Amino acid sequence: MSPEMGAVIVGEASLFAIESEITKVVPSISQRALGFFVIHVCGRRFGVREPDASMLGCSFEEVNSRLQRCGTHCARVLRDINAADVAEAYLDAIYRDTSRTDYFGLSHQGFVEVVHSSAIRWAPDGDEAFDDGSVVLHLDVENRVRLIAFNNTDVADDMIGTIREVWLDADLFYGVLSRWRDNFDAEWESRLDLPA
Repeated sequence: MSPEMGAVIVGEASLFAIESEITKVVPSISQRALGFFVIHVCGRRFGVREPDASMLGCSFEEVNSRLQRCGTHCARVLRDINAADVAEAYLDAIYRDTSRTDYFGLSHQGFVEVVHSSAIRWAPDGDEAFDDGSVVLHLDVENRVRLIAFNNTDVADDMIGTIREVWLDADLFYGVLSRWRDNFDAEWESRLDLPA
């Protein structure tokens, strides 16, 4: 493998895919590499696609966590709620100072607990990879996965225009995650010993 690998995409960007690039390998497990990690949902890219967007340790660990918790990202209360309503409620509960008291029959605290305990928020994942305001929610619904992706904007109408939603077979979704993790890990390990 050459030191200049370029971007790798796993899945289909028109439906669901993960795209990443390692610009510089770092031997630290917690950081892993400098580069970018973006998620494609229904033809729209979520995340910062720049060669120095972020250290990729958080993104790698978040994918690992999703694989380990396969089937447990469940929030029954959100199962049949319109994607725009889910996005609005999420932003109200997590980012906005609103006087909203009802979250589909839950209190503010109850809704926040569901979001955190079920780990439905995939992005942002803790690093700068999603500093463009991208939010990706992942819900396991029986043998399917529902992804709701959008951008956190100051204007609600602008946010609604960014929403993308897709329902996927769980095997397809987790297969993309597994292939991306394995490819990324193999490239990272192979480049650790290369001269800088």
